[in-house]
Amino acid sequence: MTSLREVQSALRLALLGGDDEPARAWIRGDGLEPVARIAIYRHHVGATLTAALRATFPVVCRLVDERFFAYAADRYLQIEPPSGPCLFEYGAGFADFLADFPPCRPLPYLADVARLEWAMQSARHAPDAIPLSIGALREMAPEMAASLTLAIDPSVTLLSSPYPVDRIWRVNQADEPEPAVVDLGAGGARLEIRRCGDDVVVRALDPPAFAFRRALAGGAGLAAATAEALASDPMFDLGKAFTELFAEGLPIALGHTPSPGGEEP
Repeated sequence: MTSLREVQSALRLALLGGDDEPARAWIRGDGLEPVARIAIYRHHVGATLTAALRATFPVVCRLVDERFFAYAADRYLQIEPPSGPCLFEYGAGFADFLADFPPCRPLPYLADVARLEWAMQSARHAPDAIPLSIGALREMAPEMAASLTLAIDPSVTLLSSPYPVDRIWRVNQADEPEPAVVDLGAGGARLEIRRCGDDVVVRALDPPAFAFRRALAGGAGLAAATAEALASDPMFDLGKAFTELFAEGLPIALGHTPSPGGEEP
């Protein structure tokens, strides 16, 4: 006897553009051939997933036009079909797909625009977190400061690009009838994307602040994160940067990097 899992796997394969022969046995024609019914359902699945990607990546869609976006979305669907039931979670790998998609090579900034839009999507749906008060540091022994780690608000993404993707994104909003010309040679972007209340905020950071925050978000201790920032700018002000982190409500928990012996200090 065929299991329900086997039937579902056959249907999934057929609806996502694979071999539909195994699924035909489980579909009643009722006046329409099973292959025709599969084609109808396959069309609806593709249209639904393309619409979900278009909702998440509206600027990418505007940059390439609706027709090309639908073509790229269809190709992406074949490579990376959804793995969960929530449409807003679909598209995590779309930026990497665009980066490797040969027809997109004339638009080298497109993948980073997609990364920005995915970061915004992730921020919208990130779990709520309670910011940590700077007073939590008062009981910490001074000798522990160098190994201090900070867990950062889960809505935060730190994105760097050699292209001014924040400006590209801004001038390609739906309420802009004619997108402005962006000078791709004007310099890159170092961005912090996060949710503040009900809004998603995209903020440009200077090089040392970006290096400091990215290192902390990656799990580095305070000493290592400070070294990253100082390598970017020897005039980096640690006290100011540290105070700003807490003022903005970014840290949500304290920790420490392991000691050389492999044990927590």
